[in-house]
Amino acid sequence: MPTNNKIVKIPLGNKTGNIIMDLKDHIRGIPDFPKKGILFYDISTLISNAEVWQNTIEQLAHLVEPYNPKFLAGVEARGFIVAASLASKINCGLIMVRKAGKLPGQTISHEYDLEYGTDTIEVQADALKPGDSTIVVDDILATGGTMLAATHLLEKIGANVVLNAAVIELSFLNGTEKLTKPFKTLVQYDE
Repeated sequence: MPTNNKIVKIPLGNKTGNIIMDLKDHIRGIPDFPKKGILFYDISTLISNAEVWQNTIEQLAHLVEPYNPKFLAGVEARGFIVAASLASKINCGLIMVRKAGKLPGQTISHEYDLEYGTDTIEVQADALKPGDSTIVVDDILATGGTMLAATHLLEKIGANVVLNAAVIELSFLNGTEKLTKPFKTLVQYDE
């Protein structure tokens, strides 16, 4: 469990002197999860500390507010946590992008390729109106496939996706190269 509470002061929006934490000090790396050879960057250590989580959301709000979204689209499952907290902070709506068969009512689906096979994500058909300004939010950007799929899915129902955002980017996987929208993140890991 991270114990270093190193903080730095930087300007944030129109406010000055806000204390912005170095979030890497609060993200736990778990080796060999979900399979051998993978180092999993776990945001549960951010979420479990109220002060750190509030700081995380404040930092994200600073990045996304200039895009003036009407909605945030949280990607299942940890993306829901990030998007819900952020939507409350910036006062916008929240919709959920889920795996097939998990949402009630009429849904729109999008199938996309994985490294070995395919997957399908869905959104409720009436979640957005054509032209609604929307940001796709997840906890982590790895290879970019899921975030790109969520963007394509929302565009199918007419959303104006203006940004993709995540707490963490695994930049060594080059996920941003797949994305078709601008991308913002708080933390990058280069290996």
